[in-house]
Amino acid sequence: MIRLFYVLYKIKLLSPIGLYRLFTSVITCGINLMTLLHFAEKKYSNRIALVDDHEALTYKQLLDQSTKLAHSLVEKADLQSGQKVGILCRNHASLVKSIFATSRVGADLYLLNTEISKQQFNAFAERHNFDLVIYDAELSPILENYTNQKILSYHSDHPSISNGLKENTKPVVVLPRTTKGKIVLQTSGTTGMSKDAAHQPSIIHYLHPFVAFIKRLRILDHHNAFIATPIYHGYGIAVLLLFIPLGKKVVITSGFNAKRACEIINNKQIEVVTVVPLMLQKMLQTNHEHLKSLKCIASGGAKLPTKLIDETFQKLGPILYNLYGTSESGLNFIATPQDLLYSATTIGKKIDGLKIRTLDHTHHEVPTGKIGQLHIQNDWSIHKDIWIGTGDAGYCDENGYYFLCGRIDDMVISGGENVYPVEVEQVLIQHPYIHDVAIIGIDDEQFGQRLKAIVVPVKNASLTEEELREWLSTRVARFQLPKEISIVDYLPYTPLGKLDKKQIEIAMR
Repeated sequence: MIRLFYVLYKIKLLSPIGLYRLFTSVITCGINLMTLLHFAEKKYSNRIALVDDHEALTYKQLLDQSTKLAHSLVEKADLQSGQKVGILCRNHASLVKSIFATSRVGADLYLLNTEISKQQFNAFAERHNFDLVIYDAELSPILENYTNQKILSYHSDHPSISNGLKENTKPVVVLPRTTKGKIVLQTSGTTGMSKDAAHQPSIIHYLHPFVAFIKRLRILDHHNAFIATPIYHGYGIAVLLLFIPLGKKVVITSGFNAKRACEIINNKQIEVVTVVPLMLQKMLQTNHEHLKSLKCIASGGAKLPTKLIDETFQKLGPILYNLYGTSESGLNFIATPQDLLYSATTIGKKIDGLKIRTLDHTHHEVPTGKIGQLHIQNDWSIHKDIWIGTGDAGYCDENGYYFLCGRIDDMVISGGENVYPVEVEQVLIQHPYIHDVAIIGIDDEQFGQRLKAIVVPVKNASLTEEELREWLSTRVARFQLPKEISIVDYLPYTPLGKLDKKQIEIAMR
């Protein structure tokens, strides 16, 4: 608690003027996402808040345009508190303005994965019956059969968010204070029907992850950040909303390209970047010299390979952080560079305010060092008074560090032994000639199940199944040895940089 008040004091939230600004923002807006922007504008009015491929906006400009958009959504789209808005947009300023404006009106905000198919969108829209959809022009084919109200984010001629903000009009209605609007994230990627994770904006409930992020990543020491991850993903929007009240400059771009990302970091002297591991890997391979301005690389959303940690530390120094959270429970663990030096496979220590249990299949708590499913309870999850099963297997060591062992569904029972593929993956990836690896379970008549390894060699390397089996045999237990090893040219990944094991299993049938 002392640390909490110390950080709030450091960012001047507990000063008389800071409390007055917060009180004024709440009185003006209510408690929603616009409250954060309103609070920041009072202190950082003329400081650059947001830079995208189209424009650079100060905090005052971002607040004014987001407020104007909120009025427009009420007056022209007849949007009301409690209604539903789907947003199908890549990272750009119109997306950010739409997020703040929708929340200011009090409507529920559904951030949609821009990689979904037409069929998936139609099923999603039928389930939720959106009152409005805001979308990018290049994604128009996805909404081809959608007949409800919709509006483009950008367009040179047609009605759009960007064109509407150019109109010289004055608001007709007064926006009342509101606390109703939710942020609804999707818990899965592009395959299958996703589940909703609805978060209610709250200044009090999110203080612990806010303070942990600031403290452990030393955010107060940095001036800008490049959000390379999609904002529609929980990780992306969380970082955006953490940086805005701190008055930092946020840089975004529509779509990730490693060469372009390196140029942005170099040209704008970016100090903090948010990535999934695959993004970081591609940037290091493209031009690590352009990443020298970075002081903090925040990686999340997928497993962080130990080889990538070593490469980052060698080329850029100890500036890599590993963040772990879920769409339902938010940010829960942060591994600092010092934690990763303690163990490259740790997700770090839990943040303050988090309760955690590690349970076996009978729902009994397991002792320290034993593997079980992680169950989480905190004030910033979608269910504050309920224990949430993460679906991830893991354990805590005697020093309070947590480790993941993969998804519970990935566990293989071989000859009565519980085998976690990720443990063998972490060993195989240390082989000097292996670039990437995935391990899945396959049926076996004798043992019930066995492991199958799929490996991608480094360029021009010569690998054989026999050599790998011999190398691995002295490093893992007998029951962990793969029954089969396949050598392939590449492994499939989802757009968010997660290894797509469903596609691997289909390809291996």
